[in-house]
Amino acid sequence: MKTKLILLSLILSVLTSVAGGYKVGDTAKDFSLKNIDGKNVSMADFTNSKGFIVVFTCNTCPFAKAYESRIINLDKKYAALGYPVIAINPNDVKIVPEDSYANMVELAKEKKYPFPYLLDESQEIASTYGASRTPHVFVIEKIKGANIIKYIGAIDNNVDDANKVTAKFVENAVDALLAGKEVQLAETKAIGCTIKWKAN
Repeated sequence: MKTKLILLSLILSVLTSVAGGYKVGDTAKDFSLKNIDGKNVSMADFTNSKGFIVVFTCNTCPFAKAYESRIINLDKKYAALGYPVIAINPNDVKIVPEDSYANMVELAKEKKYPFPYLLDESQEIASTYGASRTPHVFVIEKIKGANIIKYIGAIDNNVDDANKVTAKFVENAVDALLAGKEVQLAETKAIGCTIKWKAN
């Protein structure tokens, strides 16, 4: 009985954590989270950007690992065009110790991350955004000082093989915004590991 209650509590915690969240067209809340260099980073720091590719990801999830090089390539392609990647690790380190801040620093150094990799220790930002998986992407456009959500979901349509991708969801969204057009496919299902939420 006790085990069932604990399980029910965990399920309710997860449901509560991911309930709601942003929809396309909403204004995204800024954040100030600790980067791998020890300094806090917020969207407001990027004064010359046109928007952002915010990716909730982590060190350990096989899906996050599969998309690692593609996330790096997104930043290499779009940061100079005004859409830098901001990666955020939302996992509870008590559940996944390998997702600790120290391991984030090591991973970013090993993989030469060209973008900020932030720790959402309280999980407030992941919960506010409605992120549920790693990776989970939010493409944001800056409009008159506001951060407007323009795309939510997966990076592309092939986790296993980047060479077999036939729909580049994030790239298509950012390309449309750069061209001054509306995003045609503004939401897809994020494919990845579930975020490891705190049990309280």
